[in-house]
Amino acid sequence: QLPLVESGGSLVASGSALTLSCAASGFTFALWTMHWYRQAPGKEREFLASISRTGQSITYADSVRGRFTISRDNTKDTLYLQMSSLKSEGTAVYYCNRPQDTYGSDLWGKGTLVTVAS
Repeated sequence: QLPLVESGGSLVASGSALTLSCAASGFTFALWTMHWYRQAPGKEREFLASISRTGQSITYADSVRGRFTISRDNTKDTLYLQMSSLKSEGTAVYYCNRPQDTYGSDLWGKGTLVTVAS
């Protein structure tokens, strides 16, 4: 079983809303800050949002602030990304990430594809 599995990606129209999920397993999810990233075709991976272990501290990239909401449910070991007012530049593979541990190992899912039709 993969430690991080993203889901919820879809083809949507510009201006639509979509919620992504990331199911975690194999580690104590509640003890980790978690991140969302995306990678558009031909571009580098871009940081989107970060949420602390309890959800009290949240950070957003300027490109998504006010439109995206990161959240988590530690009882379900699941991370979420609610996206609204999607733009065509939002077409990308979206990844959740657990940062590096003391051994220098971080975790990535395989990603979920979001396509925003203009």
